[in-house]
Amino acid sequence: MQRLVIFDLDNTLVDRQGPLTGWVSAFSSQYALDDLGRANLLQLVDERAYPSTFEAIRGQYGLAPSAEMLWRDYCAYMARSVTCPADVLEGLSTLRRSGWKVAVATNGTTEIQTAKVTMSGIADHVDAVCDSEAAGARKPEVAIFGKAAAACGTDLAFGGWVVGDGADTDIRGGKAAGLRTIWISGSRPWPGGDVAPDQIATDVRQAIDLLLTMVS
Repeated sequence: MQRLVIFDLDNTLVDRQGPLTGWVSAFSSQYALDDLGRANLLQLVDERAYPSTFEAIRGQYGLAPSAEMLWRDYCAYMARSVTCPADVLEGLSTLRRSGWKVAVATNGTTEIQTAKVTMSGIADHVDAVCDSEAAGARKPEVAIFGKAAAACGTDLAFGGWVVGDGADTDIRGGKAAGLRTIWISGSRPWPGGDVAPDQIATDVRQAIDLLLTMVS
C-alpha cells in the first residue's frame, strides 16, 4: 500500500465548532438577535455555510448589508479564528519527511476553505488541498478522494488512508474509495452501522502517530 493519507479539515485538523460559536455570538450581538434568533442562526450555519446561506440569513432577519458582504465578513472571521495546533502541523511535516503524500479533502466552498488552510498554516505542511466546490464532488463521493490523490501525483488504486471525524463523509466515503480509515472520535463511541473504521484515534495527532508507526 502506498503512503498516501487524506485528511478531513473541519473538526479534524482544525476545530470549527469553537470559532463558529464565536461568530454566532458576535453576529447576534451586532444585529441584536434574541435567543430564538441566535438559535436559528446557529442551525442555518451549523453543518456548512455557503453564499446562498447568507441570502437566507439576510432575508430572515431583515438585514441591510448585502448577502455578499455578510458572507465575506463570515469568511474573514472564520479564517482568522480557526487554528491548527503546532504539534499537528509538525506531525504533517513529519509524515511528508517520512515519505507520505499528504492531502486535505474538505466539503465547502473554495473561498472559505482555502482561507482556513492558509491562515492556519496547514497549506504549508501538505501536498494538496481539495475542496468540494473545486472538485465538483462532495464527500462521501469517491470522486473527491480520487481528485485529492491525483493532486498529490498518486492514484487511489494503490490504496492509502483517510483520517476524519465524519462517520459517513470520511469513514464510509473512504471505505467506498478503497482506502483504510482512521476515525477521529473526540472520545465519542463509534455510532455503529454497516461500516467500521480500521483504527480509532481520540484526536488527529494520535492518528498521525499511528500512521508513522505503519510500514508501507
